[in-house]
Amino acid sequence: MRGQGEILVVSCYELGRQPVAAASAIGALERAGFAPAAQDVSVDRLSPQALSRARLVLISVPMHTALQLGVRVAEKAREAGARVAFFGLYAALNAAHLRERHGDFVAGEDTAELVELARALEEGRAPAVSESGKRDVAVPSRGALPGLDRYAKLSWNGEERLVASVDASRGCKHLCRHCPIVPVYRGRFVAVPRETVLADVAQQIAVGARHVSFGDPDFLNGPTHALRIARELHERWPRVSFDATIKIEHLLEHRALLPELVRCGMIFVTSAVESLNDRVLEALRKGHAAADVPLALAAVREAGAELRPTLLPFTPWAALEDLPALFDFAVGHDLVSAIDPVQYTLRLLLPPGSLLLEDAGPWLRDFDSDAFTWRWQHEDPRVDALWRDSVEAVRGDAGFDELRALADRTLRRPPARRVSRSQRSVPRLTEPWFC
Repeated sequence: MRGQGEILVVSCYELGRQPVAAASAIGALERAGFAPAAQDVSVDRLSPQALSRARLVLISVPMHTALQLGVRVAEKAREAGARVAFFGLYAALNAAHLRERHGDFVAGEDTAELVELARALEEGRAPAVSESGKRDVAVPSRGALPGLDRYAKLSWNGEERLVASVDASRGCKHLCRHCPIVPVYRGRFVAVPRETVLADVAQQIAVGARHVSFGDPDFLNGPTHALRIARELHERWPRVSFDATIKIEHLLEHRALLPELVRCGMIFVTSAVESLNDRVLEALRKGHAAADVPLALAAVREAGAELRPTLLPFTPWAALEDLPALFDFAVGHDLVSAIDPVQYTLRLLLPPGSLLLEDAGPWLRDFDSDAFTWRWQHEDPRVDALWRDSVEAVRGDAGFDELRALADRTLRRPPARRVSRSQRSVPRLTEPWFC
């Protein structure tokens, strides 16, 4: 098990970034004396040669898209005679089904579980149950992964920068009912040691990164921890910029911190606006109301950064009027270039364990084992029809105006005139954000 490549770590997709989860697994295994190989099937074809050497294939599935790709990797790995383990957030959510149909073992986000699994297989015994709270803090190892130039870049002011992707924390304090993190972490979050985070940043800057993307579910779950990291990041690399994901609720609660975060290099914030319908926001327990969104937008802009909202337009509680309202809001607040078109097509996913299953209404249908989600159907068939049409339009490279026209036609509104594009350069990563 300790021979070169006898363990193969496969990343499937991490929003177009060089994968943190796979790099963390490799780092932990190397520290324990193993010599894993690595593949990222989001940028390279799965190597038959790598599979033929592997006795254990560890498949990283931190999100839904990765899971759907991961089961294909598992099928090929099993055909090659390797044992298969899934790890990551979506592995924990779908553990029973993955064990039954796709793999031999399942682990969560704690890399110590992967080290224990490798040791157990090496020694011919069953893996021990990991101790609660015990976590490996090895610096992620990235040398075996494709270079940063193969991944999403920061596009801003006419230039592109290589991006370092890091996590300063895992889990989340909040209990948003649609969030896949909640069934696994149940309101807990774990800070990654500052020295681990900065060492990971340093190794990526050494190979050309000039922007850092923090992948934390919420950067301000631990505001003191986040601020310390931001300050040291700026002190050591004053010309490096960064972005982070922060809840609308936290942008308002901690608005006094925003100017300093911007001085430390923060140029944009991703925030889950989801909807401008308070009924939807209450059903999701988002922690903010529609009226809070323009206040948070103003706070971010006043501090000197940009807000990039993420959306969830299609839910069982959405009204047909909600989507045109999102387009109108984007126009009225100069957000057209800050929201990727795919955001206007996103539909609620209901993985196993979702809190929304506890008091589901008549909209809930059966579990789709191939898609790893519970099906649901809107009471207004026009909403589901608009979703299907919008998805198809985006696949055909439709932009804001085309998607808005679709929504207007569904609502039988007069078509809006095409939007003139803002002259402002809004920083963005070249991979659209989706699950």
